[in-house]
Amino acid sequence: MNKKLLAMAVGAAVLLPGVALADISIYGRAHLSLDQLDDGNDYNELNLSSNSSRLGFRGETKLGSGDLTAFFQIEQEINFAQGKGNEWAGRDTFAGLKGDFGRVRAGQFDSPFKRARGPANLFGDQLGDMRNLTRVDDARFDERMPNTIEYQTPDMNGFKATLGYSIHEGQNHVDDTKGEGVSLSLAYAQGAFEGELAYEGYGEDHGRGEREAVRAAAAYKLGDFKVVGFYQTSDYTDDADPVLEDELTADVWGLGGEFKATEKTYLRAMWLSRDADADDSKTDMITVGVEHRLDRAFRIYANYAVVMNDTNTNLTPWNQARTTSTAGTQDEDASGFSLGARYDF
Repeated sequence: MNKKLLAMAVGAAVLLPGVALADISIYGRAHLSLDQLDDGNDYNELNLSSNSSRLGFRGETKLGSGDLTAFFQIEQEINFAQGKGNEWAGRDTFAGLKGDFGRVRAGQFDSPFKRARGPANLFGDQLGDMRNLTRVDDARFDERMPNTIEYQTPDMNGFKATLGYSIHEGQNHVDDTKGEGVSLSLAYAQGAFEGELAYEGYGEDHGRGEREAVRAAAAYKLGDFKVVGFYQTSDYTDDADPVLEDELTADVWGLGGEFKATEKTYLRAMWLSRDADADDSKTDMITVGVEHRLDRAFRIYANYAVVMNDTNTNLTPWNQARTTSTAGTQDEDASGFSLGARYDF
């Protein structure tokens, strides 16, 4: 039984009993890597990591004779390294409508700001992921926004705008702890160029505190070469702890490139730098890698990444989007070598 028929059977039994079935499919990703990680101090160990592996169900159905379409998605993380699943529907899970007017959806999913790193995201969900520098402590912006309503415009000569509003952070909206947030982006893609500009902000009543950030990412293709650039500036506010405020208010910027060496082999390199307001709080990360795609569904890769920490920073190139997570050491370089395989279905 192919995956679409299986998904329809699941939908018939669980999701839509007694109702005509929509076009429903199962999809997912198995992404594993073998990593040798060194924090520059006492930790130098071999790890097996599951890297944002997932299982999802999605579907859509036309409504009437017009262009209006209803759609949904349910997605959860699967830990292939330990043979277990995380919280059901904990990843991008939503329902909505789309048509000539654009798209409206509600649920929990990646914010427009998070998705805006896309053009420059050469090592997503791998050792050396840029989120190791952009997603630090409570000054975090690469998040899924819960209880969110989002509108995205249709494509307008290459431009597309997205606005997301997170109504409240917890399960219920409590008057004195609203926890709301707003995220918006403007994307442009035309020919060889692709770029996004985004803003995101949260009030002081949010669980991770008051903060806002602006992000820009761009990519330009020159034949078999692709050049990428990234910039993010973020402000974290904590009147009661000015030291923490300086540690979490930071700028991140970087450049990278990709070379298509053969029809199925890609060489990549990226340099990123994070500079916080606090003294001696600068971090640089360099990542190089090679990826070979055996077919559209399966790829293998090898990456090397190193983070160079200043006196008051202890970041690593491996803690984000992966099940392997260990702390770094202040004023010590943290490095890793990764052999990975990814199967999309």
